[in-house]
Amino acid sequence: MPMDIGAWRDAVFLERPNRFLAVAELGGKRVEAHVPDPGRLAELLRPGARVRLRPALAPGRRTAWDMIGVRCQEGWVNIDSRLPNPLFAEAVREGRLAEFERTCEITPEYRYGRSRFDFRLDCGGALCLVEVKGCTLVTGGVALFPDAPTSRGARHVEELAEAVSEGWRACAVFVVKHPGAREFSPHEATDPLFASALRRAAAAGVEVLAYLAPWRGRRIRLEKNLPVAL
Repeated sequence: MPMDIGAWRDAVFLERPNRFLAVAELGGKRVEAHVPDPGRLAELLRPGARVRLRPALAPGRRTAWDMIGVRCQEGWVNIDSRLPNPLFAEAVREGRLAEFERTCEITPEYRYGRSRFDFRLDCGGALCLVEVKGCTLVTGGVALFPDAPTSRGARHVEELAEAVSEGWRACAVFVVKHPGAREFSPHEATDPLFASALRRAAAAGVEVLAYLAPWRGRRIRLEKNLPVAL
């Protein structure tokens, strides 16, 4: 089943004082909202953009809202960086990804070497490490990651390559939440070190996979593979 996003209110984006805080106009009033994505999001969060705010559930929060979506020309983009991992796990459990067996045993937050990877999959004794990244930046139909330099991301793909050399299967999975994407590439202009690390990892045997996860109505799910151009 597609993941239910929950209830939200439509609002208008005004400004982003810092990377985790946004100000929006909701029902004629200015409200503050948590931005659950530390990326730049500069191509999406422009003054006047339509956004979606979801009531915060945690007690004692400074902000009463989470900003979870932004309207682009092609549709709505989910900007909750907490979502790609459960979307991937859901798709594996439901057998919707041809690259992974439905019977895989899924272990989240698996420590290996110097890193903690998002998942370890045990598919009938075949072990696989998976690191999942969310992607919201699309230019000319190309989904690009990252939208800001990420030394952590480069380290993760380098350590996935080390795991391959030690006999593991390893996958770098990019969940693309922008409906306008037609293919995926590393963002060379923004982070050449990450792009180089990803290409080296792929050459070493790390599988680089990208899936489109558009927001349709109240639900979002991994729908199809995107071509990867390294």
